[in-house]
Amino acid sequence: MEGVLFPPRRGLLARLRLWLAGSSPDETSDRPLEDAALVLRRHGDAILRLAFSYLHRRDEAEDVLQDTLLQYIQKAPPFSSQEHEKAWLLRVAANLSKNRLSYWKRHPQEELSDLLPEQEQEPELSAVWDCVKALPLKYRMVVHLYYYEQYSTVEIAKLLGKKESTVRSLLTRARGLLRDELEENDFGD
Repeated sequence: MEGVLFPPRRGLLARLRLWLAGSSPDETSDRPLEDAALVLRRHGDAILRLAFSYLHRRDEAEDVLQDTLLQYIQKAPPFSSQEHEKAWLLRVAANLSKNRLSYWKRHPQEELSDLLPEQEQEPELSAVWDCVKALPLKYRMVVHLYYYEQYSTVEIAKLLGKKESTVRSLLTRARGLLRDELEENDFGD
């Protein structure tokens, strides 16, 4: 009856719906979906944090996470290691986040503050994180990737498509801006 009244459901989203519902007509076609579930468990938090560091909105960061997983399912790229897989996913998430930012510049909208729930932190660390969030995007990204995701400058350069020396310069400038801001707010001691 589905083929007569409604066109048969094919394609990625239809397979994803069937797979999430627990039924699938073709078990071999579910491999990318199972891989995506594993990728979500392995790297979902890192993707979400990276997207949030760009967008400052949890709902938008979640959308980027979903779009990143869809890209992963559609492209099904081969990876040489889990680090390569994570780097690819973060690169896709960064590009999707940048696309959203450029869209917002062209189509301004009123923003609602939707912050990620903050982990239990000492007040000084919370102040530092607030200063990091206030940095311009180019500095905020390298600080996030270097200190929070613990990537090396070489890896950050590859992720962002920049020279390693540029990444080191951005880190140095970001540290200087943070130092100035923290000293100004009497957190230097």
